[in-house]
Amino acid sequence: MTDALTIVHRPEIGRFETHVEGLQCEADYRLDGNIMRMTHTGVPHALEGRGIAAALVKAALTWAREQGHQVDPICSYVAVYLRRHPEWADLRVD
Repeated sequence: MTDALTIVHRPEIGRFETHVEGLQCEADYRLDGNIMRMTHTGVPHALEGRGIAAALVKAALTWAREQGHQVDPICSYVAVYLRRHPEWADLRVD
């Protein structure tokens, strides 16, 4: 499922988003200097369990790394994702 996702970065509103079955899914952030504060990840209940949130967070973390940003996982989903994926640990703000 997640291989076919088209994730769009909308920096003007601080969001990575995709649409699945006509429904919007998003990972929101705000930049505070060099810190990317990930504030919200949302996937409609009808789409949960398909790896969509993980794909959005991975896209956001990839962008953060490319830009040289650190990540503050305000969103509980992002915090759990970072714990489960130690390959991103270097991005986390202490």
